[in-house]
Amino acid sequence: MELRIDRQALVPVVQQIVDALASWLRRGEVPPGTRLPSVRQIARINLLSQSSVVEACERLVAQGVLASRHGAGFIVAMPALVAQGQQDCPWFEGAEMKQGGISGELKLGCGGLPESWRETGDLSYAIRQVSRSDMAGLFNYSTPLGLPALRQQIHKRLKQLDILVEESRILTTAGASQGLDLIVRTLFKPGDCVVVENPGYSLLFDLLRLHGVSMIEVPRTPRGPDIAALEALLVKYRPCGIFINSFYHNPTGSSLAPAVAQRVLQLAKTYGLLVIEDDVYADLHSGPGTRLAALGIDDNVIYVGSYSKTLSSSLRVGFVVAGAGVISRLAEVKMISSMGASRFCESVLASLLASGAYRKLVQRQRQRLSNDREAALQVLEDAEWEVFGKPVGGLFIWARSRMSDYAQVRKQAQRFGVLLSSATAFSPTAEASDWQRINVAYACDPRARAFFQATALDRPQAF
Repeated sequence: MELRIDRQALVPVVQQIVDALASWLRRGEVPPGTRLPSVRQIARINLLSQSSVVEACERLVAQGVLASRHGAGFIVAMPALVAQGQQDCPWFEGAEMKQGGISGELKLGCGGLPESWRETGDLSYAIRQVSRSDMAGLFNYSTPLGLPALRQQIHKRLKQLDILVEESRILTTAGASQGLDLIVRTLFKPGDCVVVENPGYSLLFDLLRLHGVSMIEVPRTPRGPDIAALEALLVKYRPCGIFINSFYHNPTGSSLAPAVAQRVLQLAKTYGLLVIEDDVYADLHSGPGTRLAALGIDDNVIYVGSYSKTLSSSLRVGFVVAGAGVISRLAEVKMISSMGASRFCESVLASLLASGAYRKLVQRQRQRLSNDREAALQVLEDAEWEVFGKPVGGLFIWARSRMSDYAQVRKQAQRFGVLLSSATAFSPTAEASDWQRINVAYACDPRARAFFQATALDRPQAF
């Protein structure tokens, strides 16, 4: 029984054993009453201490997955698929809800970094520092525009991206999701029509539907939105706005080419289009590039950023940059709807930015993603998957198997304990697609490699 324990991961070894055992039980569909290999054998094969294996098994006993019998070791008490109802479903943006899932499954199609990549040292220090020295950060509301110390740090970062604005035009939010919600509910009304990219961000589609805003879709190419198609849509429908990813588009991983960015802004000015630029993966980018906001922020261009993807999804800190009039309206709605963002979270992030710890964190993440992306693209090439362009940064690769039977692809994923994204998640009209969002940070896991190999053409399939 090979458990594939990663000793460099930040997830404790015992928890990794729990997850791996649950995944093994699921893949093998082990019936109740089956006796596990002995603790000594599991420990020897995986170079683990027997005490760690015992603790992991005891946790599974507490969950009802295993039972302990004196003199008989540990046996399967119930199928892992039944036990999943007692655990948190491994949901992620773009997930197929009916898939369910259990602890330990590989979220190959998810939109964030694995827990094992998260670094707690600097974050814990910043939390302790705020707790000791910033009573206001612990107990008070933040200001309408957000914590001044944080907005100063964001302003410095924007200058590095060639986005030149005053601090008064920066509004902090509870993640990019709140920023988008404020924009939609404040600047659009039911019945308005906007342009979205296809494929695109699934939760944005849900948000627009929630507020009664109609969507027309423009195809996303490896260089950005299809300009010819976009112009035709503007002429025909006269939409109010366009939502667009700049760098490392979700889900394709593509980035705006400079010529495309220039043309989008030209069309926006010609047709009176409000441009909302979603750049939540900005800190995973290094090197040259063109952002719409860098070509000029005014009342027609809004820029949305976030620290949730890189630092912590739980801290929920993002920001919006826009013209003065728009920021004033967004700040008013923000205070009415939520009484502001979390001052504590903003204080923690401001501390990490000021100390340089966050900058070093994202440098490490970029390097690790670069290595894994290169390896993942090679694995996909070996398995003869079709890749949508070849992204040079960020989290995602957009690809599909050349197998004619897509149902078999999903079956193979389930067999290897791999969770894929929903076939309809990234379409504004929920149209099914055989393209998959592949998260680079998960793609080199042995389970993902085995899954890709099993889908290769002209090779025996695993059953």
